[in-house]
Amino acid sequence: MAELNSTPGKSGGRRATRRIPARVDLTAMVDLAFLLITFFILTTVLTKPRVMPLAMPVPGPSGKVPETGTMTVCLGKNNQAIWYMGMAANPLTTPTQAKYGKELDAAIAAKVSEVFKRTGKGLFVIIKPSDHSVYNNLVETIDELHNERVPSYAIAKIAPEDIGFLKSKGIY
Repeated sequence: MAELNSTPGKSGGRRATRRIPARVDLTAMVDLAFLLITFFILTTVLTKPRVMPLAMPVPGPSGKVPETGTMTVCLGKNNQAIWYMGMAANPLTTPTQAKYGKELDAAIAAKVSEVFKRTGKGLFVIIKPSDHSVYNNLVETIDELHNERVPSYAIAKIAPEDIGFLKSKGIY
């Protein structure tokens, strides 16, 4: 298949001997080259960053969102968060502590279905990261909102009332 043939050169001696040319089979090298090329193509395709769309609100007057369809998630330290329904000044439910992963995902899923059954509209989520939260937790929360098909959410500054809720749970 792929081989390297070398022709013997003329020797300056008086007797001409016939030499058998050395044959090097390069099939294994070609196979290895294709494997390496395939490996590097696949790894570069798989490591491309995936971008999630994030729409930020336009400055100006904002529309009124009903508090019964609003869930507030405050991100704390140690991969923990609190969530409640309503606004910080007057929450409709008591703030509940949840770990990232199954606990917070289950809470969001339950509230999405509850609000949709009650109002026929989607849930509005306000995400408030604290100074002690990790950026990855914000990304995981937004990713979970996309998984649950939450139509609208906002990232807001944390209020002093929310900091009080986080401190009372020991996660600020």
